[in-house]
Amino acid sequence: MAKFILGTKRNMVQFFDESGRSIPATMLDAGPITVTQVKDAQSDGYRAIQVGYGTRKEKNVSQALKGHTKGVVYSTLKEYRLPEGSDASHTVGDTITVAAFETGDTVTVRGTSKGKGFQGVVKRHGFHGGPRSHGQKHSEREPGSIGATGPQRVFKGTRMAGRMGSDTVTIKNLKVLGVDTDNNKILISGAIPGRRGTIIEIIGK
Repeated sequence: MAKFILGTKRNMVQFFDESGRSIPATMLDAGPITVTQVKDAQSDGYRAIQVGYGTRKEKNVSQALKGHTKGVVYSTLKEYRLPEGSDASHTVGDTITVAAFETGDTVTVRGTSKGKGFQGVVKRHGFHGGPRSHGQKHSEREPGSIGATGPQRVFKGTRMAGRMGSDTVTIKNLKVLGVDTDNNKILISGAIPGRRGTIIEIIGK
């Protein structure tokens, strides 16, 4: 059975395992999430459930969305497909909590990375820049040649300066190090994309 929940990134911590080894980990507020729609193969062509998480001001939500969620205002709606042959049964209004996960579970996390604005090629693509030699004075971080003599144009996909960050980032094979069902918190190994407060998807196997 597939496990999934939405959470909010809080902060990174040090986790010490039984042998005393320090493991970098990220603490998240996870759930609870509410089932807002159930899709099946007969009416929709595939099996999935839609869930809502968090809250926001009612004035920022359209009438159509409020009607869809039966008047409850959620900050985030996500849909998850159910695997073929899954015997999971959900109904609208069901609540999914962090209790669905256990210590030791392997999970995939997905979130939006930090936005870094307009950046040069050294920061954005890891270019080395030019050497400060042979009379070069201000070219340490320049991109170098961007064109070709024959075609007389810049090829599509050439790595250049531009907006960096704010990308959807998926990280696989992270471990659940701890679950606090009383306070709806989950501790996951490693770094997770985004700033504090970023909405994170946690998907188990």
